Amino acid sequence: MDKITTVSSVITPLDRPNIDTDQIVPKQFLKLVQRTGFGKFLFYDWRFDQNGNPKRDFVINNPKFSGSHILVSGENFGCGSSREHAAWALKDYGFDVVIAPSFADIFYNNCFKNGILPISLPKDLVSDLMNTDHVVTVDLATQTIKHDSKSIRFDIDESRKKTLLEGLDDIAVTLRRQDKISQYEKSHF
Repeated sequence: MDKITTVSSVITPLDRPNIDTDQIVPKQFLKLVQRTGFGKFLFYDWRFDQNGNPKRDFVINNPKFSGSHILVSGENFGCGSSREHAAWALKDYGFDVVIAPSFADIFYNNCFKNGILPISLPKDLVSDLMNTDHVVTVDLATQTIKHDSKSIRFDIDESRKKTLLEGLDDIAVTLRRQDKISQYEKSHF
C-alpha cells in the first residue's frame, strides 16, 4: 500500500449527502477480483449517459478537477452495502483523501484498509472547502488541512494514522509481529 504523508491537490466538490456504495461503484461492475481497474466505473451512472458518453454536468467530468486527489462530499458518505469495491474504485481513480461531515462505518474502515484517508469535519468547514478554487494541502503527520491561508485541524486514531503514514495494510501490520507470533506458536504447539 502506498504511504500517505502530504496530499496537495485541487478538491473535487461532490455536494451530495448519503452517497451510497451502489452509486460509488454500481453492482454490474463487481466482476473483477483484484483491487485495480475499478476507477473507470467510479460514479458510473452519474458520470455517463446510457451510451457511455461522459455527462458534461457531472463534477468529475469537469477538466478543472482532472488529477484531483481529494474528494469532498456530503454527510453519510459511503452508506449502503458494505462492498469494499467502493474504496477500490475511489483509490483506483486517484483519490487519496475523502472529506465529509460523516461516513458510514464499514466504508470508513474500508478506506483505511485500502490506503485512503477519510476525514470527518463539521458541515460548515466541509462547505468552506467545497467553495475553494485553490490547491488544498492535507498533511497527515500534523493532522491539518491548509487552504486559502486557513488551517483546519482534524482528528484521527493514532494507529490508523501510523498505518497510512507507513503504507501498511493489515497483513503488513501482522507481519511486523512475526517474532511474537513465532514465539507463541513454539510455546503452544
